[in-house]
Amino acid sequence: MNDTRPKGITFKVWARHALFTDPLTRIGGEKCSYHLPTYEALKGVAKSIYWKPTFIWVIDEVRIMKRIRTQTKGTKPLKYHAEGNDLAIYTFLADVEYQVRAHFEWNLHRPELADDRNPGKHFAVAQRTLERGGRQDIFLGTRDCQGYVEPCEFGTGPGDYDGTDEIAYGLMFHGFDYPDETGMNESREGELQARFWRPTMKDGYLRFPRPEDCTIRKLVRTMTAKQFVKDKNLRGIEAEATELKLEVGDGMD
Repeated sequence: MNDTRPKGITFKVWARHALFTDPLTRIGGEKCSYHLPTYEALKGVAKSIYWKPTFIWVIDEVRIMKRIRTQTKGTKPLKYHAEGNDLAIYTFLADVEYQVRAHFEWNLHRPELADDRNPGKHFAVAQRTLERGGRQDIFLGTRDCQGYVEPCEFGTGPGDYDGTDEIAYGLMFHGFDYPDETGMNESREGELQARFWRPTMKDGYLRFPRPEDCTIRKLVRTMTAKQFVKDKNLRGIEAEATELKLEVGDGMD
């Protein structure tokens, strides 16, 4: 009998800089980071480690390991409506390190991928790719902030916020609701919505509510979900190619 319980991973992610952008600071081009990582950013890290449309990563909690420090830097982003570069001031987080606990759940809005719901296989691949630093490049909030991951035991080791009291951060961006994860209507369209919440950090730990438990939402736009191959033979070829790639990689150490 197959084990259908959620499979979880724990990992450490660190970087010289991070930029978890507050949406209010994006209007004028002068970006400023939240003091805490967002659910969506950590979900993106988990997807960079290993992801398939068969499942959805759920971030359970994060532990802030190092003291929160900011650093302001001048940057030259591309101009949107003209050639060349502009000058902007970005406020980054400096020298960040987090411990993250996450698990994956089946994407029930992808019934065509039901045959791929093998928890043991996906958990093993996720663990193996995590040990290798992930399948894709790791970014903390933006491509300017290269990060790194490795397995860890969640909650171990000293943290700079051990024994501190609760710290409330007010309204903060949580993540996006994508139609391929939340469902579509009869016209095969869905809604892209932004979720918000009010986090409270205690002893350096930040426990995220599940996406469906976030009550503050804003409609961004309507959109359709990406379609994937439904032919079983083609899916089998894709799966075999993926496994072959991993096996080839296993022999390159």
